[in-house]
Amino acid sequence: MEIVSILSLIEGYRKKEFSPVEITKMYVDRIHQCQDSNAYITVTDEIALNQAEIAEKKYCTNEATGILEGIPLSYKDNLYTKGIRTTSGSKIDEDFIPKEDAHVVNNLQREGAIQLGKVNMHEFAFGITSNNPFYGPVKNPWNKAYSPGGSSGGSGAAVAAGLGVASIGTDTAGSIRIPATSCGVIGLKPTHGLIQAGGVKHISWTLDHIGPLTRTMDDLAIVLEAMTGKQYTTSLKEDIRGLRIGVPKNYFNEGIEENTARLYQKALQDLESLGAILIDIDIPFSPDDLALSFGIGIAEAGFVHEESIVSALDSFGVDVKASLEHSHAITALDYIKALKRKEQLTEQFEQLFEQVDMLATPTTPITPQKIGEEMVEINGVMDSVFNTMIRIPAVFDLTGQPAISIPCGLADNGLPVGLQLAAANHNERILIHAGYAYEQAFLKSFYEKRNGLLEKT
Repeated sequence: MEIVSILSLIEGYRKKEFSPVEITKMYVDRIHQCQDSNAYITVTDEIALNQAEIAEKKYCTNEATGILEGIPLSYKDNLYTKGIRTTSGSKIDEDFIPKEDAHVVNNLQREGAIQLGKVNMHEFAFGITSNNPFYGPVKNPWNKAYSPGGSSGGSGAAVAAGLGVASIGTDTAGSIRIPATSCGVIGLKPTHGLIQAGGVKHISWTLDHIGPLTRTMDDLAIVLEAMTGKQYTTSLKEDIRGLRIGVPKNYFNEGIEENTARLYQKALQDLESLGAILIDIDIPFSPDDLALSFGIGIAEAGFVHEESIVSALDSFGVDVKASLEHSHAITALDYIKALKRKEQLTEQFEQLFEQVDMLATPTTPITPQKIGEEMVEINGVMDSVFNTMIRIPAVFDLTGQPAISIPCGLADNGLPVGLQLAAANHNERILIHAGYAYEQAFLKSFYEKRNGLLEKT
């Protein structure tokens, strides 16, 4: 199966080389052929083909004006889709059928996007493995014994395995970027609030973000334009000479496994070879600050799920139940202190981004772990997989600044490693600029290896 970019699909549609119906049917067929990946909970075959027919008629009459006209993609199953069940990966909401689309779904369908279905996820987006107790574990296309990351694991796996051109996920403590790095695709957590969160089953309205996962940087820029109505494709430039990239002296460079550290250092050297200026910089963040994410997230999740905690506690999966049971123990004082510290950190990072244009860090300290693995050892220190995987990406959920994960190579175990770039609020364009330059210069061979997954899956 040949996977092509959004631009090449649209060009092919306009030239009548192939049609939206043919392309959509190809993706639908592939999703059904690859059911063992468990990336989808619900496949909306009929809806997708009906939407493709509408797009095809528009191309035939030269009325195709949408940015994503005829482009098949998927939605994480905690984004509301009118008339289509939206389980949030849970037993509790297994029969929930929204009456309206999420704001982001509305935006994308207005631009002509075709809905392939709803992808699997960690229950209620409350974890990073996508080892779902009700719908089964999502499998990593690079090695099906391994987790694809989470909570947007179905999104990452679907994009990497060619089960859709793109996918829309959510991110509370890394839940877009962790699957992006784990599956070797690109994932963006935009500035908090850039994309309206109406019609989303929240964990935490303070920390939740909505963003795209794609195979390439140009696809990401196009999808982000469709999501926001803002222009990003003009940032797809290869010249990053003089770009100031902050290299953390602390926190982000601590407790990193050897393979990840090696590929991260190589990525820094690659960026420098393109003319970027590397600047060592102190980071205003500590492990104690990371605990704020738990305090805010669990407190707000306890409010969101209050009714179910009272009436259906045993219907939650084991790990989600344990977290929600703890929500009542967080005091109002602790919650308010956490929110005040969040404000301080956001301002401190904004000041940091006056010294550098962006930060470059590993996306996660480790590569994906085997499905069911709960603990990991790094440099002789044991910790939970959850704590380890969120340690780096969760920082920017707390501060709200945009952050993107881009593949930067394969570890010795054959699994992908990601490079995270973060910038000041509402500066997604500089991330797209730097990410595109890095991609064009250094990711051709990686993309060739990723394309090899299509035959395996």
